[in-house]
Amino acid sequence: MYNLHLSAEQLEIRDTVRDFAARQIKPFALKPARIEALDRSLPADLLHKASQLGLRTLALSEDHGGAGADNLTGCIVAEELAAGDPDVASVLAETSRLAHLLFDRAMTGEQRERFLPQLADDGCHLAFADREADHDGALGINYHRPDTGEAEVKTKAARTGKGDWVLSGHKLCVANAPLAQLFAVTARLEPHGSDSDAVGTLLVPRDTPGLSVVPHDGPDRWFHGTCGEVSFKGCQVAGQNLLGRGTHDLLRDDAGRGAPLSAAVNLGIGRAAYEAALDYAQLRIQGGRRIVEHQAIGAKLAEVAIRLEVARNAIWQAAWASDHPDAVADRSLPDLPLATLARAFTAEAVHRAVKDAAECFGAMGVMRDMPLQKYVRDALMCLHADGGVSDGKLKLAEAIVGYRRTGAASLRAAE
Repeated sequence: MYNLHLSAEQLEIRDTVRDFAARQIKPFALKPARIEALDRSLPADLLHKASQLGLRTLALSEDHGGAGADNLTGCIVAEELAAGDPDVASVLAETSRLAHLLFDRAMTGEQRERFLPQLADDGCHLAFADREADHDGALGINYHRPDTGEAEVKTKAARTGKGDWVLSGHKLCVANAPLAQLFAVTARLEPHGSDSDAVGTLLVPRDTPGLSVVPHDGPDRWFHGTCGEVSFKGCQVAGQNLLGRGTHDLLRDDAGRGAPLSAAVNLGIGRAAYEAALDYAQLRIQGGRRIVEHQAIGAKLAEVAIRLEVARNAIWQAAWASDHPDAVADRSLPDLPLATLARAFTAEAVHRAVKDAAECFGAMGVMRDMPLQKYVRDALMCLHADGGVSDGKLKLAEAIVGYRRTGAASLRAAE
Protein backbone atom coordinates (compact mmCIF):
# COMPACT_ATOMS: atom_id res chain seq x y z
CA MET A 1 0.00 0.00 0.00
CA TYR A 2 1.38 3.40 -1.02
CA ASN A 3 1.99 5.31 2.22
CA LEU A 4 3.89 8.53 2.88
CA HIS A 5 3.20 8.72 6.60
CA LEU A 6 6.61 9.64 8.05
CA SER A 7 7.87 7.71 11.05
CA ALA A 8 8.83 9.39 14.32
CA GLU A 9 12.47 8.76 13.43
CA GLN A 10 12.13 10.41 10.02
CA LEU A 11 10.46 13.43 11.57
CA GLU A 12 13.24 13.74 14.14
CA ILE A 13 15.91 13.48 11.43
CA ARG A 14 14.13 16.12 9.33
CA ASP A 15 13.85 18.55 12.25
CA THR A 16 17.49 18.01 13.28
CA VAL A 17 18.80 18.62 9.75
CA ARG A 18 16.50 21.62 9.25
CA ASP A 19 17.85 23.20 12.42
CA PHE A 20 21.45 22.44 11.37
CA ALA A 21 20.88 24.00 7.95
CA ALA A 22 19.28 27.13 9.40
CA ARG A 23 21.89 27.72 12.10
CA GLN A 24 25.08 26.52 10.40
CA ILE A 25 24.72 26.32 6.61
CA LYS A 26 22.51 29.23 5.58
CA PRO A 27 24.61 31.96 7.25
CA PHE A 28 27.61 30.66 5.31
CA ALA A 29 25.67 30.35 2.04
CA LEU A 30 24.40 33.93 2.20
CA LYS A 31 27.78 35.58 2.59
CA PRO A 32 28.22 38.34 -0.04
CA ALA A 33 31.02 36.58 -1.95
CA ARG A 34 28.94 33.42 -2.24
CA ILE A 35 25.75 35.25 -3.19
CA GLU A 36 27.57 36.85 -6.13
CA ALA A 37 29.14 33.49 -7.11
CA LEU A 38 32.65 34.87 -6.63
CA ASP A 39 33.49 32.14 -4.15
CA ARG A 40 31.74 28.76 -4.37
CA SER A 41 34.37 26.85 -2.40
CA LEU A 42 33.01 24.21 -0.04
CA PRO A 43 33.34 24.75 3.72
CA ALA A 44 35.39 21.90 5.16
CA ASP A 45 34.20 22.69 8.69
CA LEU A 46 30.52 22.40 7.72
CA LEU A 47 31.11 19.13 5.89
CA HIS A 48 32.90 17.86 8.99
CA LYS A 49 29.98 18.87 11.23
CA ALA A 50 27.51 17.25 8.84
CA SER A 51 29.58 14.08 8.90
CA GLN A 52 29.47 14.10 12.69
CA LEU A 53 25.67 14.11 12.39
CA GLY A 54 25.92 11.00 10.21
CA LEU A 55 24.82 12.72 6.98
CA ARG A 56 27.86 11.70 4.92
CA THR A 57 27.05 8.01 5.41
CA LEU A 58 23.30 8.36 5.93
CA ALA A 59 22.35 5.55 3.52
CA LEU A 60 25.17 3.19 4.53
CA SER A 61 23.90 0.23 6.55
CA GLU A 62 24.25 0.25 10.32
CA ASP A 63 26.39 -2.91 10.13
CA HIS A 64 29.02 -0.91 8.26
CA GLY A 65 28.87 2.21 10.41
CA GLY A 66 26.12 4.22 8.73
CA ALA A 67 22.56 5.18 9.64
CA GLY A 68 20.85 2.71 7.29
CA ALA A 69 18.39 5.35 6.07
CA ASP A 70 16.06 4.49 3.21
CA ASN A 71 15.76 6.52 -0.01
CA LEU A 72 12.78 8.56 1.21
CA THR A 73 14.74 9.69 4.27
CA GLY A 74 17.69 10.52 2.01
CA CYS A 75 15.51 12.78 -0.13
CA ILE A 76 14.06 14.50 2.93
CA VAL A 77 17.58 15.21 4.22
CA ALA A 78 18.79 16.41 0.80
CA GLU A 79 15.94 18.94 0.60
CA GLU A 80 16.64 20.28 4.09
CA LEU A 81 20.36 20.66 3.41
CA ALA A 82 19.76 22.31 0.04
CA ALA A 83 17.45 24.86 1.64
CA GLY A 84 20.65 25.96 3.36
CA ASP A 85 23.06 25.46 0.46
CA PRO A 86 22.72 23.14 -2.58
CA ASP A 87 26.48 22.62 -2.90
CA VAL A 88 26.81 21.17 0.59
CA ALA A 89 23.67 19.07 0.02
CA SER A 90 24.93 17.67 -3.31
CA VAL A 91 28.31 16.59 -1.93
CA LEU A 92 26.80 14.81 1.06
CA ALA A 93 24.03 13.19 -1.00
CA GLU A 94 26.47 11.79 -3.57
CA THR A 95 28.80 10.32 -0.94
CA SER A 96 25.88 8.83 0.98
CA ARG A 97 24.44 7.28 -2.20
CA LEU A 98 27.75 5.77 -3.27
CA ALA A 99 28.57 4.57 0.25
CA HIS A 100 25.44 2.43 0.24
CA LEU A 101 25.77 1.14 -3.31
CA LEU A 102 29.49 0.38 -3.08
CA PHE A 103 29.93 -0.89 0.47
CA ASP A 104 26.54 -2.52 1.00
CA ARG A 105 25.84 -3.92 -2.46
CA ALA A 106 28.88 -4.00 -4.75
CA MET A 107 31.99 -4.79 -2.70
CA THR A 108 33.15 -8.21 -1.60
CA GLY A 109 33.84 -8.84 2.06
CA GLU A 110 37.58 -8.53 1.46
CA GLN A 111 37.20 -5.21 -0.38
CA ARG A 112 34.93 -3.86 2.33
CA GLU A 113 37.41 -4.82 5.02
CA ARG A 114 40.18 -2.89 3.25
CA PHE A 115 38.25 0.28 2.38
CA LEU A 116 35.80 0.66 5.27
CA PRO A 117 38.41 2.15 7.65
CA GLN A 118 39.08 4.84 5.04
CA LEU A 119 35.38 5.67 4.79
CA ALA A 120 35.26 6.08 8.57
CA ASP A 121 37.43 9.20 8.19
CA ASP A 122 35.21 12.30 8.25
CA GLY A 123 37.09 13.77 5.30
CA CYS A 124 36.54 10.78 3.01
CA HIS A 125 34.14 11.39 0.13
CA LEU A 126 33.33 9.10 -2.79
CA ALA A 127 33.07 9.67 -6.55
CA PHE A 128 31.84 7.67 -9.54
CA ALA A 129 34.03 8.33 -12.59
CA ASP A 130 31.98 7.21 -15.56
CA ARG A 131 31.18 9.99 -18.04
CA GLU A 132 33.32 10.49 -21.13
CA ALA A 133 33.21 12.60 -24.28
CA ASP A 134 31.18 11.36 -27.25
CA HIS A 135 32.29 11.14 -30.89
CA ASP A 136 32.63 14.92 -31.27
CA GLY A 137 34.35 15.45 -27.95
CA ALA A 138 31.12 16.69 -26.33
CA LEU A 139 29.66 15.33 -23.13
CA GLY A 140 26.24 13.75 -22.85
CA ILE A 141 23.70 11.85 -24.91
CA ASN A 142 22.69 12.70 -28.45
CA TYR A 143 19.38 11.05 -29.29
CA HIS A 144 20.07 11.37 -33.01
CA ARG A 145 22.83 8.80 -32.58
CA PRO A 146 22.44 5.13 -31.63
CA ASP A 147 22.44 4.07 -28.00
CA THR A 148 25.86 2.43 -27.80
CA GLY A 149 25.94 2.03 -24.02
CA GLU A 150 29.10 0.37 -22.77
CA ALA A 151 30.62 0.46 -26.25
CA GLU A 152 31.52 4.12 -25.71
CA VAL A 153 33.71 3.48 -22.64
CA LYS A 154 37.15 4.55 -23.83
CA THR A 155 39.10 4.36 -20.56
CA LYS A 156 41.13 1.16 -20.65
CA ALA A 157 42.36 -1.16 -17.92
CA ALA A 158 45.15 -3.43 -19.18
CA ARG A 159 45.90 -6.62 -17.27
CA THR A 160 49.48 -7.06 -16.10
CA GLY A 161 51.38 -10.28 -15.62
CA LYS A 162 50.98 -9.94 -11.86
CA GLY A 163 47.20 -9.74 -12.09
CA ASP A 164 46.92 -5.97 -11.53
CA TRP A 165 45.30 -3.40 -13.81
CA VAL A 166 46.87 -0.36 -15.46
CA LEU A 167 44.31 2.41 -16.08
CA SER A 168 44.61 4.88 -18.95
CA GLY A 169 41.91 7.38 -19.88
CA HIS A 170 40.04 10.54 -19.03
CA LYS A 171 36.71 11.10 -17.26
CA LEU A 172 34.63 14.28 -17.44
CA CYS A 173 32.23 15.95 -15.01
CA VAL A 174 32.95 13.64 -12.07
CA ALA A 175 30.85 14.77 -9.11
CA ASN A 176 32.84 15.08 -5.86
CA ALA A 177 36.14 14.58 -7.74
CA PRO A 178 38.03 17.44 -6.00
CA LEU A 179 37.11 16.01 -2.57
CA ALA A 180 36.96 12.27 -3.21
CA GLN A 181 39.37 9.91 -1.51
CA LEU A 182 38.03 6.84 -3.31
CA PHE A 183 36.89 6.61 -6.96
CA ALA A 184 34.76 3.95 -8.62
CA VAL A 185 36.01 4.02 -12.23
CA THR A 186 34.43 2.33 -15.24
CA ALA A 187 36.93 1.00 -17.78
CA ARG A 188 37.25 -1.47 -20.63
CA LEU A 189 39.08 -4.54 -19.38
CA GLU A 190 41.69 -5.77 -21.86
CA PRO A 191 41.75 -8.73 -21.73
CA HIS A 192 39.47 -10.24 -19.08
CA GLY A 193 39.36 -14.03 -19.37
CA SER A 194 37.31 -15.20 -22.33
CA ASP A 195 35.56 -11.84 -22.51
CA SER A 196 38.21 -9.51 -23.92
CA ASP A 197 35.77 -6.60 -24.38
CA ALA A 198 34.18 -6.39 -20.93
CA VAL A 199 33.44 -3.17 -19.06
CA GLY A 200 34.20 -3.29 -15.37
CA THR A 201 34.39 -0.97 -12.38
CA LEU A 202 37.61 -0.53 -10.40
CA LEU A 203 38.12 0.99 -6.96
CA VAL A 204 40.92 3.55 -7.17
CA PRO A 205 42.19 5.40 -4.05
CA ARG A 206 43.00 9.10 -4.45
CA ASP A 207 46.71 8.65 -3.70
CA THR A 208 47.25 6.09 -6.48
CA PRO A 209 50.18 7.24 -8.71
CA GLY A 210 48.99 8.29 -12.15
CA LEU A 211 45.62 9.65 -10.96
CA SER A 212 45.13 13.41 -11.28
CA VAL A 213 42.13 15.69 -10.76
CA VAL A 214 41.40 19.09 -12.32
CA PRO A 215 38.61 20.87 -10.37
CA HIS A 216 35.83 22.78 -12.16
CA ASP A 217 34.78 25.17 -9.45
CA GLY A 218 34.75 28.56 -11.18
CA PRO A 219 31.92 31.11 -10.98
CA ASP A 220 30.67 30.09 -14.46
CA ARG A 221 29.98 26.47 -13.55
CA TRP A 222 26.69 24.68 -14.29
CA PHE A 223 26.37 22.15 -11.49
CA HIS A 224 25.70 21.94 -7.77
CA GLY A 225 28.31 20.59 -5.39
CA THR A 226 31.81 20.14 -6.69
CA CYS A 227 33.02 18.57 -9.90
CA GLY A 228 36.17 17.91 -11.90
CA GLU A 229 37.98 15.98 -14.61
CA VAL A 230 39.91 12.86 -13.66
CA SER A 231 42.84 11.54 -15.70
CA PHE A 232 44.57 8.18 -15.48
CA LYS A 233 48.06 7.77 -16.92
CA GLY A 234 49.69 4.43 -16.23
CA CYS A 235 47.64 4.23 -13.03
CA GLN A 236 48.27 0.81 -11.50
CA VAL A 237 45.36 -0.64 -9.53
CA ALA A 238 45.41 -3.85 -7.49
CA GLY A 239 43.70 -6.79 -9.16
CA GLN A 240 41.44 -7.34 -6.14
CA ASN A 241 39.97 -3.85 -6.58
CA LEU A 242 37.77 -4.98 -9.47
CA LEU A 243 34.08 -4.95 -8.55
CA GLY A 244 31.59 -7.52 -9.79
CA ARG A 245 29.79 -7.30 -13.13
CA GLY A 246 26.68 -5.17 -13.07
CA THR A 247 28.18 -2.53 -10.77
CA HIS A 248 28.30 -0.05 -13.66
CA ASP A 249 24.52 -0.21 -14.17
CA LEU A 250 23.91 -0.19 -10.42
CA LEU A 251 25.78 3.08 -9.95
CA ARG A 252 24.36 4.82 -13.03
CA ASP A 253 20.66 4.07 -12.39
CA ASP A 254 19.86 4.39 -16.09
CA ALA A 255 16.47 2.82 -15.42
CA GLY A 256 15.43 5.86 -13.37
CA ARG A 257 14.21 3.79 -10.45
CA GLY A 258 16.64 4.95 -7.76
CA ALA A 259 16.44 7.79 -5.27
CA PRO A 260 15.81 11.19 -6.96
CA LEU A 261 18.35 12.94 -4.73
CA SER A 262 19.22 15.64 -7.26
CA ALA A 263 15.53 16.50 -7.56
CA ALA A 264 15.36 16.82 -3.77
CA VAL A 265 18.31 19.21 -3.88
CA ASN A 266 16.50 21.27 -6.52
CA LEU A 267 13.40 21.34 -4.33
CA GLY A 268 15.45 22.71 -1.44
CA ILE A 269 16.50 25.66 -3.61
CA GLY A 270 12.87 26.38 -4.44
CA ARG A 271 11.85 26.17 -0.81
CA ALA A 272 14.57 28.60 0.28
CA ALA A 273 13.39 31.13 -2.33
CA TYR A 274 9.75 30.63 -1.34
CA GLU A 275 10.47 31.14 2.36
CA ALA A 276 12.45 34.31 1.62
CA ALA A 277 9.63 35.70 -0.53
CA LEU A 278 6.99 34.79 2.05
CA ASP A 279 8.90 36.52 4.84
CA TYR A 280 9.40 39.63 2.71
CA ALA A 281 5.76 39.73 1.59
CA GLN A 282 4.63 39.75 5.21
CA LEU A 283 7.00 42.59 6.15
CA ARG A 284 6.78 44.93 3.14
CA ILE A 285 4.01 47.53 3.42
CA GLN A 286 2.50 49.00 0.26
CA GLY A 287 -0.75 50.94 0.02
CA GLY A 288 -1.29 50.72 3.76
CA ARG A 289 -1.13 46.92 3.99
CA ARG A 290 1.30 44.06 3.67
CA ILE A 291 1.95 43.14 0.06
CA VAL A 292 1.00 39.52 0.79
CA GLU A 293 -2.56 40.83 1.15
CA HIS A 294 -2.51 42.22 -2.39
CA GLN A 295 -4.09 39.76 -4.83
CA ALA A 296 -1.20 39.72 -7.31
CA ILE A 297 1.41 38.80 -4.69
CA GLY A 298 -0.90 36.44 -2.83
CA ALA A 299 -1.74 34.54 -6.01
CA LYS A 300 1.92 34.38 -7.03
CA LEU A 301 2.96 32.93 -3.67
CA ALA A 302 0.10 30.42 -3.92
CA GLU A 303 1.36 29.28 -7.33
CA VAL A 304 4.88 28.84 -5.92
CA ALA A 305 3.51 26.78 -3.02
CA ILE A 306 1.51 24.59 -5.42
CA ARG A 307 4.51 23.86 -7.65
CA LEU A 308 6.77 23.01 -4.73
CA GLU A 309 4.22 20.77 -3.04
CA VAL A 310 3.48 18.84 -6.24
CA ALA A 311 7.22 18.48 -6.85
CA ARG A 312 7.72 17.17 -3.32
CA ASN A 313 4.99 14.59 -3.86
CA ALA A 314 6.63 13.42 -7.10
CA ILE A 315 9.99 13.09 -5.34
CA TRP A 316 8.60 11.29 -2.33
CA GLN A 317 6.59 8.90 -4.51
CA ALA A 318 9.69 8.02 -6.54
CA ALA A 319 11.76 7.55 -3.38
CA TRP A 320 9.07 5.43 -1.74
CA ALA A 321 8.76 3.29 -4.87
CA SER A 322 12.53 2.67 -4.89
CA ASP A 323 12.24 1.52 -1.26
CA HIS A 324 9.22 -0.68 -2.09
CA PRO A 325 9.73 -2.20 -5.59
CA ASP A 326 6.85 -4.58 -4.90
CA ALA A 327 4.51 -1.59 -5.25
CA VAL A 328 5.30 -1.50 -8.96
CA ALA A 329 5.06 -5.27 -9.28
CA ASP A 330 1.53 -5.36 -7.84
CA ARG A 331 0.50 -2.29 -9.90
CA SER A 332 -0.02 0.00 -6.90
CA LEU A 333 2.28 2.45 -8.71
CA PRO A 334 2.85 2.89 -12.46
CA ASP A 335 5.69 0.97 -14.09
CA LEU A 336 7.57 4.11 -15.09
CA PRO A 337 11.03 5.52 -14.28
CA LEU A 338 9.60 7.61 -11.46
CA ALA A 339 12.98 9.07 -10.45
CA THR A 340 13.47 10.41 -13.98
CA LEU A 341 9.92 11.76 -13.96
CA ALA A 342 10.54 13.52 -10.64
CA ARG A 343 13.81 15.06 -11.86
CA ALA A 344 12.31 16.38 -15.09
CA PHE A 345 9.22 17.84 -13.43
CA THR A 346 11.04 19.30 -10.40
CA ALA A 347 13.70 21.06 -12.46
CA GLU A 348 11.12 23.05 -14.44
CA ALA A 349 8.75 23.55 -11.50
CA VAL A 350 11.51 24.88 -9.24
CA HIS A 351 12.91 27.15 -11.95
CA ARG A 352 9.49 28.73 -12.46
CA ALA A 353 8.78 28.88 -8.72
CA VAL A 354 12.04 30.68 -7.94
CA LYS A 355 11.46 33.25 -10.68
CA ASP A 356 7.97 33.93 -9.28
CA ALA A 357 9.42 34.23 -5.77
CA ALA A 358 11.96 36.77 -7.04
CA GLU A 359 9.18 38.83 -8.63
CA CYS A 360 7.62 39.27 -5.20
CA PHE A 361 10.63 41.45 -4.33
CA GLY A 362 10.06 43.75 -7.28
CA ALA A 363 13.24 45.49 -8.45
CA MET A 364 15.05 44.34 -5.32
CA GLY A 365 14.85 40.74 -6.56
CA VAL A 366 17.54 41.29 -9.18
CA MET A 367 20.02 43.16 -6.99
CA ARG A 368 23.36 41.36 -6.72
CA ASP A 369 23.50 41.58 -2.94
CA MET A 370 20.08 39.97 -2.48
CA PRO A 371 19.73 36.20 -1.88
CA LEU A 372 17.03 35.88 -4.56
CA GLN A 373 19.43 36.39 -7.46
CA LYS A 374 21.53 33.51 -6.06
CA TYR A 375 18.44 31.31 -5.85
CA VAL A 376 17.54 32.19 -9.45
CA ARG A 377 21.02 31.22 -10.62
CA ASP A 378 20.95 28.00 -8.60
CA ALA A 379 17.51 27.14 -10.01
CA LEU A 380 18.76 27.69 -13.56
CA MET A 381 21.36 24.98 -12.94
CA CYS A 382 18.51 22.57 -12.16
CA LEU A 383 17.52 22.61 -15.84
CA HIS A 384 20.94 21.31 -16.90
CA ALA A 385 21.78 18.75 -14.20
CA ASP A 386 21.63 15.00 -14.86
CA GLY A 387 21.86 15.45 -18.62
CA GLY A 388 19.22 18.18 -18.74
CA VAL A 389 15.44 18.21 -18.72
CA SER A 390 15.14 17.26 -22.41
CA ASP A 391 17.25 14.15 -21.85
CA GLY A 392 14.95 13.09 -19.01
CA LYS A 393 11.81 13.64 -21.07
CA LEU A 394 13.18 11.55 -23.93
CA LYS A 395 13.99 8.72 -21.53
CA LEU A 396 10.42 8.97 -20.26
CA ALA A 397 9.16 8.82 -23.85
CA GLU A 398 11.06 5.56 -24.34
CA ALA A 399 9.46 4.10 -21.23
CA ILE A 400 5.95 5.29 -22.12
CA VAL A 401 6.01 4.04 -25.71
CA GLY A 402 8.13 0.98 -24.96
CA TYR A 403 10.94 1.46 -27.44
CA ARG A 404 14.72 1.68 -27.22
CA ARG A 405 17.14 3.42 -29.53
CA THR A 406 18.92 1.01 -31.88
CA GLY A 407 22.27 -0.15 -30.56
CA ALA A 408 25.47 0.40 -32.52
CA ALA A 409 26.07 -3.35 -32.81
CA SER A 410 22.71 -3.83 -34.58
CA LEU A 411 23.45 -0.96 -36.96
CA ARG A 412 26.84 -2.40 -37.86
CA ALA A 413 25.26 -5.80 -38.45
CA ALA A 414 22.63 -4.23 -40.69
CA GLU A 415 25.31 -2.49 -42.72
